[in-house]
Amino acid sequence: MQNNPKPEVWLRGPLPNIADLLQPAAHAMLQAQEEIHAALNHFPEKLLWERPADVASVGFHLQHLTGVLDRLFTYARQESLAEHQLSYLKNEGNPSPDIHLKALLQAFDRQILTALNQLKQTDPATLTEVRYVGRAMVPSTHLGLLFHAAEHTQRHTGQLLVTAKILTANH
Repeated sequence: MQNNPKPEVWLRGPLPNIADLLQPAAHAMLQAQEEIHAALNHFPEKLLWERPADVASVGFHLQHLTGVLDRLFTYARQESLAEHQLSYLKNEGNPSPDIHLKALLQAFDRQILTALNQLKQTDPATLTEVRYVGRAMVPSTHLGLLFHAAEHTQRHTGQLLVTAKILTANH
């Protein structure tokens, strides 16, 4: 019998209440979320901060994915980062026995939901408007920030998946 998994998120059709031009960003983030959950379903907690071949740990990737989405979507709203966001950035990747896989996944899921809600509120007429990134106020566009948030999420998802696979294969 052939296994018929669901098609990738982008092949399931448009997401409700998200502008057509923002569908690819929403699809990419949801695809990443699904792949991360599938890969980490039985991931051993004790491997969360392991760094095979000195690459970033699964724990770092989960923290970083959450933090970057939060920061980029803040800039997309034309806001500066708050102190708690800067503190979170400073602590990304710091291993701690008090930080657990389940909590990291829940934080990532909340951030994906927040991002999707912001996409729903985004007026497509603003997508070519300038948005500034960081304290240096590097110019981008509204769409540029949202697209980068999605592609960055995909990039780190790939790295996380490979790291998790290596760790579990060697475990």
